[in-house]
Amino acid sequence: MIPTFAPATASAGSLRVNLAETVYAALKRELHEFAWVPGDRLSEAELGQRLGVSRTPVREALLRLRSEGLVEVEAKTGWFVRPIDFDRLDQLYDLRVVLECASVARLGARLDDPPEFAALGAAWLVPAAERLRDARAVGELDEAFHAWLVRAAGNDEIARVHQDVTERIRIVRRLDFTRPDRIDATYDEHAKILREVIRRKVDEAQRLLRSHIEQSKVEVRKISLHAMHEARRLRRTDPPGLP
Repeated sequence: MIPTFAPATASAGSLRVNLAETVYAALKRELHEFAWVPGDRLSEAELGQRLGVSRTPVREALLRLRSEGLVEVEAKTGWFVRPIDFDRLDQLYDLRVVLECASVARLGARLDDPPEFAALGAAWLVPAAERLRDARAVGELDEAFHAWLVRAAGNDEIARVHQDVTERIRIVRRLDFTRPDRIDATYDEHAKILREVIRRKVDEAQRLLRSHIEQSKVEVRKISLHAMHEARRLRRTDPPGLP
């Protein structure tokens, strides 16, 4: 006889996974928004109570964040937010330069125009009045632009490594779009890079791309330090709960 509790067990497992995913997304968003700053202690019990879940999905979420280098745990003191390692971030940005410039070179060797050229043009070759202004939306669009350059080159392993780099720098990268001047600079620079890629001007496209990423690296360091300073000064006493 087939046990009648099997579907319920599967449902409970799915619920647990969904809760852990929801907690993970909420905590990662708070880390990105500096609701927590480096050195802050994180209590599984307190987080669970605030978010309305048990400690199990909280622990699973924290383990995921630990694997991404955002939090750490010590035997006697528990969980805490890891300091931002700017030297490591610099290395990851340097890796981005290598991966994306190699991908532009491969794109330059193509004889056909990938269909994505039209979509990228529609997103980035637009008048100033039509540019997005929401920082989160621009951040997502920016990631998509760079990810496409790599994927369109046709090397799945390079694309996989590039995606991993993107995940690891997201905590500071999205801060680059919290200022209107940085949004405008991103649109201007992406448009120039895209035009040179379409023209198969590989050397110029790589030069522009390298400059674009290097400038972003400098800006996010400055913005991150300022954001942490402000977060410590204003200390949020009641971080938002789950949506």
